[in-house]
Amino acid sequence: MAKTTAFGPSIRPGTVVEFMHGDQPQLAWVLEDSSGKLRLLTINKRETKLPAARLLPWTGPVLSADASRQDIQNELNERQEARGEIQAGLDVMELWELAQGEVESAPLDWFAGLLWEDPDADRLAALGRAMLQAKTHFKFRPPLFDIYPADKVEARLQQQAEEKEREAITSAGQTLLQDLWSAYNQGRKPRPDLAPELAEGLARILRRQVAQTLDENERKIWTAISKGLPDLPHLALVLAQTWGVLPAHHNYHLDEAEYAWGDEWSQSFNNEINEIEEAFSNQAEEPELEDLVSIDAATTRDIDDAFRIERDGKGFKLTIALARPDAHWTFGSSLDRAVQHRVSSLYLPEGTSHMMPERFGTGLYSLMAGETRPALVTDFHLGPDGALDRVEPRTAWVRIRENTTYEAADAAIAARTDESLVLAHDLATRLLERRLASGACVIRRPEPVVTLEGEGAQASVEVSVKTPCPLSELVISEFMILANSGLALWARDHEVPLLHRTQDIALPPEAAGIFSEPAEIMRSVKLLLPPTLETNPRRHAALAVPAYAPITSPLRRYTDLINMSQVCTFLTNGTPRLDKDELDQLIIHLNMRVQAVGAVQRFRPRYWKLVYLAKRRREFQPAVLVDEAGPMATLSMPHLQINVRAPKKLLGDKLYPGQRFQINFSRIDPLTNEIRLGEALEE
Repeated sequence: MAKTTAFGPSIRPGTVVEFMHGDQPQLAWVLEDSSGKLRLLTINKRETKLPAARLLPWTGPVLSADASRQDIQNELNERQEARGEIQAGLDVMELWELAQGEVESAPLDWFAGLLWEDPDADRLAALGRAMLQAKTHFKFRPPLFDIYPADKVEARLQQQAEEKEREAITSAGQTLLQDLWSAYNQGRKPRPDLAPELAEGLARILRRQVAQTLDENERKIWTAISKGLPDLPHLALVLAQTWGVLPAHHNYHLDEAEYAWGDEWSQSFNNEINEIEEAFSNQAEEPELEDLVSIDAATTRDIDDAFRIERDGKGFKLTIALARPDAHWTFGSSLDRAVQHRVSSLYLPEGTSHMMPERFGTGLYSLMAGETRPALVTDFHLGPDGALDRVEPRTAWVRIRENTTYEAADAAIAARTDESLVLAHDLATRLLERRLASGACVIRRPEPVVTLEGEGAQASVEVSVKTPCPLSELVISEFMILANSGLALWARDHEVPLLHRTQDIALPPEAAGIFSEPAEIMRSVKLLLPPTLETNPRRHAALAVPAYAPITSPLRRYTDLINMSQVCTFLTNGTPRLDKDELDQLIIHLNMRVQAVGAVQRFRPRYWKLVYLAKRRREFQPAVLVDEAGPMATLSMPHLQINVRAPKKLLGDKLYPGQRFQINFSRIDPLTNEIRLGEALEE
């Protein structure tokens, strides 16, 4: 862009001028002017040629054109010193405050008029220099200065602060990360010597890189400070643990899912929680039912289902009560958004982190014995063979008679000491038989229990196999499938949109049955596709039910909470809370959160199993060949529920599904999920 000045047609020799050089004003003396082409002597004693258009819009004083070179140098030095002193005493921010809002742009003498009555050349030049440096507040468009508005100034100041911080952190971070990497490889403790603010900034960047939540500015810093280090998938975690910023065995899956562990997250919602507790107290009613029983693990505190059963002629009448945390819930509130983000409870070896605030999930709405609770109560009327006849849901208040355990219920069924539980098992057996006849694929495998002792580097791991309770577990699994599928069919018939789990695929006859052998399980699983979340009530092939809408765990899963609200609002006022289109929009976000949080539930227990194996990698473990297609074979370790891939040549010449081995490992890295077979001995 051509730059213009306001000096008139020419600049006479002997004039002190300034021009930009290297992003700084340069002082000079005009030796000669030839039709706008100037020959200058700079303060650095160099001659240069310059178009007059490149001069800054302040000139003077005008002195003798016949001055000697020494006199010129002395004059330039005096001007430089005088202007520097004046500039040091200027408050350009105060000038911006005076000018901002008055005009959008103005020449230099207008700004000078705000400070002085009759500014001389040195004052004008000093002010011009100061305004050139204040790039966050002014923009120089020769011969005018634009005045940035307050919002733009704030943004530029923020950018300037970020750049300054980035420079400081980058400089310190490059040295720190190299030291941390060396310390990690050498097995020593690092001794970083950093200012507290720099240490805090670098620690924050490491933690956010672990969580994959770096903003654009932090990403630039990370790229700069990690340059030259190995491109490892968990480099930041390793460095953070070496430094002590994060503990050993840190659960980075939680960070990646942005899932707050424990219950501290709920404290910021105490006001909303208190309001819900007050509404609960004000609306509590006398219980309609008091003879319900729940069956859960001995450690379970978030109890969201209970039942009672009786004969109905030659058939059955099964009543299932489900917890109703939606009863006083405000959807769309800040608490609701936080719970939706959590999307489900997590049950990990480290403990349990509940989707709901614990004051609700394990307290106010949990179906604890002896406590009055709001519930969705549904009567399922079934024929003698377990065929579903009709479904009759209603809202009510209930009081649970007993919270029993799987072990106690199993023993009572086996000994036939509880007629109600024996009847429940009889119905569950018929329900399973009907599903199997319809093509259900039922998988039964050992359930490893991972137990931790100690924390951080001192943590030790043990893995045992849970003692099964097949009789009571059958009762609960079949009753929950019945509740989810039966209410899905009821909702379909009453045009109540729900969130359905569908698996509308064709399965071959060999996929139907009960499978417990590892090779059979692998063969069956390969025939299945993961169920999808949708609003259309379609078939779930593996369960062999015509529709399936999860609703039985509203304390633990947000999908169930939504479905619970849909059913209950329809029962209350004849209209569900959300229509089908609104549910379809909700599914988009829910799928992302379900995937992110589900990854924690899948991968964290596996991490601890690999820690357990890593301590015993040279010990032989039992394994079963489950797949030998392709160049690699797959072995299953049923007692750990871990599969291992291995080259076929390591296993021998003749391979077949079901073949049993004893195996050990050459390498196990829990952090990178790496497991390599060392030896395999056929049993």
